[in-house]
Amino acid sequence: MRALIPAIGITTLCGQVLAGEEEIHGTWKLVSEQTKILDTGEIIDSTSGTVPSGYVTYGKDGRMMCLIVRGVSPKPDSLATMTDQQRSALFRSMIAYGGTYNFDGSTMQHHVDISWNEVWTGTTQIRDVRRDRDKLVYTTRPAPSPVDGRMAVSTVIWEKVT
Repeated sequence: MRALIPAIGITTLCGQVLAGEEEIHGTWKLVSEQTKILDTGEIIDSTSGTVPSGYVTYGKDGRMMCLIVRGVSPKPDSLATMTDQQRSALFRSMIAYGGTYNFDGSTMQHHVDISWNEVWTGTTQIRDVRRDRDKLVYTTRPAPSPVDGRMAVSTVIWEKVT
């Protein structure tokens, strides 16, 4: 009888974690993004200008992909005539990465194995997660901003698509 009680506790705990993962599976669309620069307190709010476009997808196989494109960049005439300055601007306007993930119901870990920015490849990006009705609110831990390197905390809100 004593051996049965811990097994029931483990089964219940695992069921709760899996239920959290089930809610994550699918594709989520970016709704808003706000970044606080820690040194200055400056708030960069995506809702006060051009809202970035983005998606994050979580598969049942434990893999994830994220793509965010910020701002409006002038569209080059063609790939053949694109300047290095235009390429650089496009690179700075986006975030793209993929890998595996772990979610425990309140913390999301993205284990990055491919990235637009090799600095992230091989790292684990951690997001604190809370639900706000039908949306997920992700908050990063303090880290250098991928846009300009300043120490920042970002809050990103996602809405379920599928």
